[in-house]
Amino acid sequence: EGLKVYAPQLGPAVIPLTVAILVALFIIQSKGTEFVGRIFGPVMLAWFAVIAVLGISGIVLAPKVLAAFNPLLGVSYLLHAGPVALAVVGAVFLAVTGGEALYADMGHFGRYPMRLAWFVVALPCLVLNYLGQGGLMLARPEAIENPFYQLAPAWSHYGLVAFAAVATVIASQAIISGAFSLTQQAIQLGFMPRMQVVHTASDERGQIYVPAVNWMLAAATIAAVIGFGSSDALAGAYGIAVSLLMAITTLLATIIALRWRFNPWVVVPVNSAFLIVDLLFFGANSIKIFDGGWFPLALAALIAFVMVTWRQGQEIARQARMLLRPSVEEFAAELKQDPPHRIRGTGMFLSSAKVGVPLLLTHHLHHNHVLHENALLVCAVTDPRPRVPVSERVEVKPSVEGIRRVFLHFGFMETPNVPEALGQAMKEHDIGAIEPAKITYYLGRETIIPMGENGGMARWRESLFALMNRNAERSGAYFHVPSRQVVEIGIEIEI
Repeated sequence: EGLKVYAPQLGPAVIPLTVAILVALFIIQSKGTEFVGRIFGPVMLAWFAVIAVLGISGIVLAPKVLAAFNPLLGVSYLLHAGPVALAVVGAVFLAVTGGEALYADMGHFGRYPMRLAWFVVALPCLVLNYLGQGGLMLARPEAIENPFYQLAPAWSHYGLVAFAAVATVIASQAIISGAFSLTQQAIQLGFMPRMQVVHTASDERGQIYVPAVNWMLAAATIAAVIGFGSSDALAGAYGIAVSLLMAITTLLATIIALRWRFNPWVVVPVNSAFLIVDLLFFGANSIKIFDGGWFPLALAALIAFVMVTWRQGQEIARQARMLLRPSVEEFAAELKQDPPHRIRGTGMFLSSAKVGVPLLLTHHLHHNHVLHENALLVCAVTDPRPRVPVSERVEVKPSVEGIRRVFLHFGFMETPNVPEALGQAMKEHDIGAIEPAKITYYLGRETIIPMGENGGMARWRESLFALMNRNAERSGAYFHVPSRQVVEIGIEIEI
């Protein structure tokens, strides 16, 4: 936008420059975002200070713009504007987008820092800048082409363009990091297949890199830049995405508040008021569905479809496993009738089964007829909370004779490290003298065979689930199991 104002002759270079910046941004993700993260605060603080000063310079040109603080003027305008009022509300909405992103990190920093950042820095600086843009247009109507950049003095033009680019890169980095974090949580909660998650900082748990998400996000972002060609064309897509996000967030907040047993006579009226405003903004932006608004809706529908297919496929596969598993009683009787040869050491069978006997164990005994003296059935459980206290990490229960079941509890924001948790189990529970380097980890390698039967999904959706399952990251790598200690057993599951 700045180059179009200050150097129109460089217009053809805007898209290539944007793509180049995006490519560089996505390439550096694998190196970690520690450097970019450290300059977040100072650069953004300086950015807000600059736009506040620019805004004050515009207010000085036409102090009467301060009358905009009177909400009655806005209401009066909308009542007399006729059909154009809806388009105006849709445009005004773009002025408040971005504020919702500030609260994405509330879980990390708490409420007080978020409120302080908003009410002391972001809100006053934004209001000053918007008022300044209004004052500038009252004094110089021709500045309507781009009032933000026209606020700046001529000597600062290119510096402001560079500063805006840096601020935008930081905002983009926050979104990319958020996508990595949300993907990790979705994997933990069983809504997406396992993907490679790389930790890029030894002293910071939140610094992660998910290669698959990084390059899919890169492809979608660059395609949007090239396809839409300008920020004006993208405004419709952005507005409808954020307005619908706000409406969904309000509905989810209402559900959670009611589940947490807040007073419904307070929750429903308050959230209904917010929802009315959200739906008003969404309605104003919905007229732009055919002008780019379809893009985020299509992306959201695709991602939601993949997540639902994975979730439903997992449930169907779980039911298929249950039909194949023997009961604990049947397995115990079989062990007594045909006891396996017991060998020294520890064998750990990693399975998602919380009850019954895992197919992994029965396949191993059926083909190998041996069992370690110390056999553990280990199940990594994701709890519906961000982090699990160390004191609640391990739960040990007896199972069949000579076999114990170990539950390892992880929060949905934690990385499940099975060997580390087993080390804790050895210290706190009597599960035998175990040498970590001599544990044999038995892992199942499932092959999903889509049959389209038994009331499951359509055959093509089962094939999609099988494809995702086949390309999911190996469970050994995901749970940080040393590869030299792993024995994989293939299992076929018909769904």
